[in-house]
Amino acid sequence: MAFPVLRRYATVMSLCTAALLVACGGGEKPKEAEHEGGKSAAAETGGPLTPAPGGSVVVVQMVTAGDGNYFEPKEVHVKKGDVVRFTLKVGVHNVHFLADSNKAVSGYPDDPSDMLQLPGQTWDVAVHMAPGSYYFQCDPHALLGMHGHIIVE
Repeated sequence: MAFPVLRRYATVMSLCTAALLVACGGGEKPKEAEHEGGKSAAAETGGPLTPAPGGSVVVVQMVTAGDGNYFEPKEVHVKKGDVVRFTLKVGVHNVHFLADSNKAVSGYPDDPSDMLQLPGQTWDVAVHMAPGSYYFQCDPHALLGMHGHIIVE
């Protein structure tokens, strides 16, 4: 008698899990932010962006390991038209370009990325910024040294 109950419970749990996966799979559509002279001339998205003709995708991994939390590489050199793809390797991280740490530059993403939690998740930044150095950090791990620079040449 207990087996039919267990079977029904397993079926209900499977259906609930499937519904949850479908509901969570929607994701946000990419957004392009183009503000004249404003801080958000960079495009940011949770999905993949395509670089401009002649541009390339530069991957920055976000890592939690025995030796700490870090971006790898910590500094990247890019040019206009490139895409910087932040890719979660291990851990839970975000990317945040802080206004008070980027006072002499503009064009970086306005808002921090969502927290990336699943290995392989990405957050892209289309490089539309003027030449200069752009500071970014992982908010929960900034005090532990998880920060880096994008250098636009």
